[in-house]
Amino acid sequence: MKTDEEPITFEIVYERIKDNIKDTEELLKIKEAYFFALDKHKGMKRLTGEDFITHPLHVADIVNSLNVDATTIIGALLHEVMNNGETALSEIEEKFGNTVATIVDSITKINKLELVDDSESSAIYLRKVLVGLATDVRVLFIKLADRLHNMRTNYAINPKKQKQKAYETMAVLIPIAHRLGINSIKSELEDLCLYYTKPDVYKDIFEKLNETQKELKDSLEEMEESITDILTEQGLKFKIKGRVKSVHSIYNKLSSGKKWNEIYDILALRVILESVSDCYLAVGLVHAKYRPIPNRFKDYIAMPKANMYQSLHTTVFGVDGHLFEVQFRTYEMDEFAEKGMASHWSYKEHGTKKVQNIMEQKLEMFRNLIETHEEVDDLAFARDVTSDMLAEMIYVFTPKGDVMELPRGSTPIDFAYRIHSDVGDKTVGAIVNDTIVPLNHELENNDIVKIKTNPNSSPNKDWLNFVKTSQAKNKIKSYFSKQEHAFMIEKGKNILEKELRKRKLAFQDIMNDENIKKILKDLKLKDLDDIYLSIGTLRYTAGFIITLTTDNKALVEDALIEKVNNRPQTIGNYKNDIIVAGIGDILVNLAKCCKPVKGDDITGFITKGQGITIHRKNCPNILDQKDRLIDVSWNYQNDSTYTTDLYIETDNNKNYLSDIIATFTKRNVHIDSFKAKEYTNYYIYEVTIKVKNKEEVERIILDFEMLSFVGSVSREYL
Repeated sequence: MKTDEEPITFEIVYERIKDNIKDTEELLKIKEAYFFALDKHKGMKRLTGEDFITHPLHVADIVNSLNVDATTIIGALLHEVMNNGETALSEIEEKFGNTVATIVDSITKINKLELVDDSESSAIYLRKVLVGLATDVRVLFIKLADRLHNMRTNYAINPKKQKQKAYETMAVLIPIAHRLGINSIKSELEDLCLYYTKPDVYKDIFEKLNETQKELKDSLEEMEESITDILTEQGLKFKIKGRVKSVHSIYNKLSSGKKWNEIYDILALRVILESVSDCYLAVGLVHAKYRPIPNRFKDYIAMPKANMYQSLHTTVFGVDGHLFEVQFRTYEMDEFAEKGMASHWSYKEHGTKKVQNIMEQKLEMFRNLIETHEEVDDLAFARDVTSDMLAEMIYVFTPKGDVMELPRGSTPIDFAYRIHSDVGDKTVGAIVNDTIVPLNHELENNDIVKIKTNPNSSPNKDWLNFVKTSQAKNKIKSYFSKQEHAFMIEKGKNILEKELRKRKLAFQDIMNDENIKKILKDLKLKDLDDIYLSIGTLRYTAGFIITLTTDNKALVEDALIEKVNNRPQTIGNYKNDIIVAGIGDILVNLAKCCKPVKGDDITGFITKGQGITIHRKNCPNILDQKDRLIDVSWNYQNDSTYTTDLYIETDNNKNYLSDIIATFTKRNVHIDSFKAKEYTNYYIYEVTIKVKNKEEVERIILDFEMLSFVGSVSREYL
């Protein structure tokens, strides 16, 4: 098998790019990206002995073959400049814009991930994180092209690493290529992986194909001529391609229990026509001359595959007694079959309606998840993307026949939100296949779904218990978040007005423009609504806000200390996580310096104008502040989560990012942020996590202390 490639130059790739990209400014930007990468990789070599720049050139050439946009090509040319060119993200953003910078940053993070082991759970997890880190679907196109070129040159690394990369490709990247429908990359990766993981099997199949190559080629040509004559007589315009099935495809048949002499449909023909009606006419004409094999006709045009592949498949008894698989599809379907989701850019204006509709849904799903990324932790985001992107899909229809792609288990509410958020918000009922169904009804393939709406209706919180798609969940949560936001603002305003009346103060005298500006500056708030919101959510008391309008900050502290010291001690069900001197409803903040969690020994510190801040007792920032400390304790009746930091020191044999993430995952610990710093002899990983209590932190620390590559782990900076 040929696993390397012909020499490549920018001039060769650029000529191919010009067939795809016509805009002069975009072409100039692509040139600029190439020369930028050339400068950054100057003097670097690949293990093959080639200049390093040949790798991004090949990757750009591969993604260009998918008819992607200029941004994807630029990202492909620049995808290694941060990792192997020591380029700052800010420099990329300055020269090529935020979108390209985000794509390059995502690729850089993804390329640091590796499988922890050969287990299926590890592969699924890495697939989730990989897709989660790909904040733009074009990142996945580049990653797949990057892996394809690396697999073509896989011979240059040691045999153990060759197999490791092949297994990782099979477990993680080929499923993603399949899900995105990029068959041209998926098929080649499958053959390459078989070549490295089972070289003897690959060689055996390859040699058997070679033995019969002339006979097979002659039969293909004769069958091709025959079908050409049949279709030409009917005045159809078409292209026809013949091929022998791939080594991996034959290997799959052998693996299913078939023997070599039982594999009849090694020969395949693809007929590409101008319209869907031509496809159905053509298959009928071929069946009229060549007898089809029973139960081998598949209509993937009316019912697309899970990755939206469309084609008509049939197997017929052809010339020389051979069986031929013949596929019939339109040009748009063929483009999509080879290039998958990437072909969206080529056919977005005039593509097949169903395919375009599904692609828009996929891209909208990505956009929706990206918009909500900041509201959830990274692992929850990865789970959302995976559940929508890599789940088993069903295809249902609107009453007008438009197809909608949804994860299996979806309900009419998921369907409604996939149409539009306003439709989802106003849904009151659903009719599936002319039958009224409950809103939690699970949809099936081929269902025809009609949504009933009422302009006066709104979402129901109970929907969150059964909706499947992250899009629907996020839209429902967003609706109630906005409602709650508005309610808290109104509540805060009422509390403030009531407190002012109690003190016999005029609203316009206290909340004038000058005082509002002062409050906003002191508390770092945005506007008047933010002040009301802070009162409504009990972040600040109305009295505290009023006191801020004076110039004497000491009044604030004195009032707080007096309240703590003089209020009678109470016991009961407190709303807050911290009980201050027996009082459960005083606003407190957890210190960002030491990040205490439930179970830590803690103390309260009265700050100037900022209420009470809770520190761990051993926090160095409060050791010399005895006069301003007050007794506080945890409210163990509340079940909250807390954010804290872990600092993990490892050896410098390799980047242990995926190993560390896997360790947290086994404990179902959510990661808020992740930073890695490389030193001469070691790495320091600074990880911010969400936990329930100190015991959970201690269990996690113990997990890491058991790992051979971990030198130390602590909640304090090492």
